[in-house]
Amino acid sequence: MHVDARPLPKVERQRLIESVIGRRRVGTQLELRDALADAGCAVTQATLSRDLRELRIEKVHDGLGRARYAIADGRRSDPAAALASILEQFGRRVTAAQNLVVIRSEIGAAPAIARALDRVEHPLIVGTIAGDDTCLVIARSAADARVLAQELA
Repeated sequence: MHVDARPLPKVERQRLIESVIGRRRVGTQLELRDALADAGCAVTQATLSRDLRELRIEKVHDGLGRARYAIADGRRSDPAAALASILEQFGRRVTAAQNLVVIRSEIGAAPAIARALDRVEHPLIVGTIAGDDTCLVIARSAADARVLAQELA
C-alpha cells in the first residue's frame, strides 16, 4: 500500500473506480487496487469487490482479446443474459462434485462469474466463492449441484 494512500468515502471511492476503469485497461483487482493507491485511495480487496458489484462493473474482452473491467451497459440489465455472456466468454469447464459446482475460468474472471451468479438469484444456489480462475458454487444437495452443472455448462 502506498504511504500517502488513505481510505476515501464510498461515493468518492466509487467515482474514482469508474474514472480509472474508464481511462485505462485494468484486468485484475490487484491492478485496480494499485491504480487506486497511485491516486491516493487505500482500499481493501473485500471493499473493492463490493464496489465492483454495486457499480455493476464486469469483465469483458477488449479489441485485442485481453480481459478488462468495464461498466455494464443498459443492454446487460437481464442478470441471466449477463451470466450467459460471461460464461461464454470466460468459462472453461464446469464440474459437479457432491453439493458443489466448480467453474474453471480464464485467469481473473472467477470473481465476475461469481457476481453474475449471485445477481441471478438462482433458487438452487446457496452461495458462491471465487478465487482467481475458479468459482465454487454451493448447492444444497448433490442432485441440485448436478442440475446446476448441466445448466451452466
